[in-house]
Amino acid sequence: MAATDAPGFHFGIEAEFLLVDSRSFRPLWHPQLRFDALNAALESIPVGDFSCDGLKVEAPHRKPIPYVVEGYHVVDRNLKAVDLMPKGIEIRTPVCSSIEECLTALWVLHDRLQRKLQELGYRAAVLSFHPTEDHFEGPQNKRRYDHWQWAMEAMTTYGPDVNVSLPPNLAQRLDLHELHGKVNYYAPALVALTLASPLYRGDLWRVRGRIGKSVRTYHRSTIAPAIEIHPEEHLRLEFKPFEMSRSLKDYHNYFLIWLTLILDEELQGRATEQTRIYDLGQIARYGTDAEMVRERATEVLTRAPRVLEPWGFDCEPLDILRRRLQTGRLPADEIIDLFEREKSIPAVLRLLAELTADEARSGTDAETKQ
Repeated sequence: MAATDAPGFHFGIEAEFLLVDSRSFRPLWHPQLRFDALNAALESIPVGDFSCDGLKVEAPHRKPIPYVVEGYHVVDRNLKAVDLMPKGIEIRTPVCSSIEECLTALWVLHDRLQRKLQELGYRAAVLSFHPTEDHFEGPQNKRRYDHWQWAMEAMTTYGPDVNVSLPPNLAQRLDLHELHGKVNYYAPALVALTLASPLYRGDLWRVRGRIGKSVRTYHRSTIAPAIEIHPEEHLRLEFKPFEMSRSLKDYHNYFLIWLTLILDEELQGRATEQTRIYDLGQIARYGTDAEMVRERATEVLTRAPRVLEPWGFDCEPLDILRRRLQTGRLPADEIIDLFEREKSIPAVLRLLAELTADEARSGTDAETKQ
């Protein structure tokens, strides 16, 4: 059965991309980027074949399109956004009725984005933490202090938000309190299999003499939520801690893992938010060597097919995560190897400026689209 045989499920991805110079592959940030120029380019990309129904428009943006300039909002005295200091670009897929449809939309939208950015002398690269900038400060742009602090922290991080909506009969019986507990317990072990941001301030990220796997997860774990629930949008369930990937198969896996956590009522592990924060800090440094990873990730990966296949979901892509768990080799290790060989941030970003339909691997030559 194909995923299209699971009626009532809906899927969407919001994926943030770092921008680089298309010739030098030097990473860019708000001092080199301007909202008006980027937004005008995004508004000129043809998207008439995609439904933009339900896409929110947040000032200073003007049109509901699948592309958003991501960054720090500059506000007036009434906290109304009047400008934006860009950190990168976000692709928002339309609401899709299957995982495959959603991945195809991401692929097509990414290709169109790259073509338009090339006209401006830019490329979109896949990395979850800015490789040379590590700190941002801006005037308060939120009423709540914690929201302001997160807005500043988010200026250096990039990630995918994985969105799932359930059929009404499943949504009605979903226990959100239990879901939060499951996520707090299992999410760190699963996020460990996606870690891919070991670069920091132009070098490898080192903590107490050891190269860490994800400075992004380390930074965001203490302040950012793991999930967001949107009851006003057909109970849209948004999972946020996974890392950006060049591989469409990884995004397929992100959906499968999130669905398993949502649907599996026999997963018994529960934890508090504080425990999740601590565990994410450990996995950011140690990857699959962190103490809780192997047992918890194995439990979810083992149960996923029996939970999902009756609904028609293809679980074959999960073999990639099983292999990472078995070997301990993560996407971060590929980036570490490449940087140690090339000693160059632009050389790494040159590889990370493409999506691939297969599992992404490092090398001296970037993989091209199939």
